[in-house]
Amino acid sequence: MNENKDYDKLIKVLQISTGVMMVALMAIGIILINKYNIKVSNIKNLSAMLSGGVLAVSLILIGVSIVKSFVLIFPPAVIFSLCGYMLPNFFVALAVNMISVILSLSIPFFLGKFTGAGMIDTLKNRFKAVRKIDDFVGINEIKMTAIVKFSGAMPVDISSLLFGAMNVKYKNYMIGATLGNIPLVIAYTLFGTLLKNVGEKPWVVAIPVAIIITFLLISGLLVKKTVDSNKKNSMKPDNMDIQGGTE
Repeated sequence: MNENKDYDKLIKVLQISTGVMMVALMAIGIILINKYNIKVSNIKNLSAMLSGGVLAVSLILIGVSIVKSFVLIFPPAVIFSLCGYMLPNFFVALAVNMISVILSLSIPFFLGKFTGAGMIDTLKNRFKAVRKIDDFVGINEIKMTAIVKFSGAMPVDISSLLFGAMNVKYKNYMIGATLGNIPLVIAYTLFGTLLKNVGEKPWVVAIPVAIIITFLLISGLLVKKTVDSNKKNSMKPDNMDIQGGTE
């Protein structure tokens, strides 16, 4: 009995410590983002901070992607664009970015599983976008995850944390999250790749920008349609109620 209490107390301490660590890393992330102007429009200057061959740069960017999973608010689009800008061609950059995505999706998910469902209430109080996740409750896990990731309804790592806390099945989460991330990974990788030619052909940058805007418009419509459909379904009586009413 006492051993169970001690174990529960240890888990609680670890959960609180994890929460404190994440808050601290978020604060550090905000400072670094502001200090180094970490955003997509500053790719050229950010690339000057990195050096090395293809393998070295690839490993650095994969490492940064994994670390940013703990920070929760670091913009992944910057990493995708940097990859496209610094690596030899689009396909090499895309491969590296997909490795980064697959690895970085798991960390916040399992952090969410560890911290437990109590984390959901905290996130709902802090982020308006998190509260909107309730509109997706009850629909297919893969579909729900893919739509949230694709739409950008909330920061990508925070949504991963939330799905973990909601006990979404890891397999379903990974399938949906990967599918939801692929479009923007492709667009931002293309953005970085084409940015290398901006001096000679300034118009090329407009291509991925147009793709990104199109993705955002489509995702907005997709989210609205899914939410409306889910609300309608939730208002319908289930089959048992219908049968019970006819007896």
